[in-house]
Amino acid sequence: MNDFTFETRATRVVFGAGSLARLPVEIERLGATRVMLISTPGRSDLCRRARDLLGPLVVETFARAMVHVPGEIAVASRQAAESARADCILALGGGSAIGVAKVIALDSAVPIAAVPTTYGGSEMTPIWGMMENGRKETGRNSRVQPRVVVYDPDLTLALPVSVSAASGLNAIAHCIEALYASDANPLTSSAAIEGIRLLSSSLPRIVEAPGDRDQRARALNGAWLGGFALGTVQMALHHKLCHTLGGSFGLDHAGAHAVLLPYTAAYNRDSARQAMRQAATALGVEDAPTELLNLGRTLSAPTALQELGMSEDDIEPAASLAVERQYPNPRAVTREGITDLLAAAYRGDGRYVTVADA
Repeated sequence: MNDFTFETRATRVVFGAGSLARLPVEIERLGATRVMLISTPGRSDLCRRARDLLGPLVVETFARAMVHVPGEIAVASRQAAESARADCILALGGGSAIGVAKVIALDSAVPIAAVPTTYGGSEMTPIWGMMENGRKETGRNSRVQPRVVVYDPDLTLALPVSVSAASGLNAIAHCIEALYASDANPLTSSAAIEGIRLLSSSLPRIVEAPGDRDQRARALNGAWLGGFALGTVQMALHHKLCHTLGGSFGLDHAGAHAVLLPYTAAYNRDSARQAMRQAATALGVEDAPTELLNLGRTLSAPTALQELGMSEDDIEPAASLAVERQYPNPRAVTREGITDLLAAAYRGDGRYVTVADA
């Protein structure tokens, strides 16, 4: 067994259908009296429900959250929180809302409560990200990890099938990277394995029956486990590429995860054999990267970067950005290797994934 160091981070998790109603109790536990809501423009109904539950505790609503947190949104949200004298930030929705809450907390240390409605997993991590000078900058800081997370599977019932599929594959990517992380430990690996099992079995059923509450709960449970695992260990190649493609080239974040997942797994296959065996067992197959490719197709998720609007001319610049800084990854990250990976993912060329020595 490998040596490891594990540090527990305190996030209170409330999980269950109808648990949104627990918000007043959870906010009271934080000792908050001036709550600022964060959401995207499309989450007005959820904001209304939160305001109805919290009443006069809500002193501000910032409904301008955007993916990757552009600099102007970071500035505006921080100013709004300061003007409102908020002592708690309540993020409602997916990674965009949670991302904005995190940049506020990074600057002010105001505690975050989160009610996620997708499978993105950001609510369980100390990882923040924002756009700076045309690039996405990321980091880790314990102050941005939400203090309480309320998981209500009922809030995911209206999540469109296409978003559910891409977001769910994003969550599986968290689990795969956690398995081959340089600082993986028995607890994070166990969580990642169970997360893969839950997500890979529930997502196809959600595509067939979006209103299936049991499957929605299983997927959300898997997303929680993936977020927990990733929030505890270091990110590697997959997330670096997704941040590069989303932040610098404007590709849809969840879509990039969905496309790249089998390709990054294949890139690391021979250098992370134990992790790939664990993933394959959780998936119930012989080869994990091949099954991840098949799963994406089954879910009708995007399968090529060109589907997301990427230009072929962006392949080499993206590869260059991805290798600018060193980060832990099972296989050495080289410009040539990443160019080949991105070229295959751009075309959706599954042969890269299914050939064992790709």
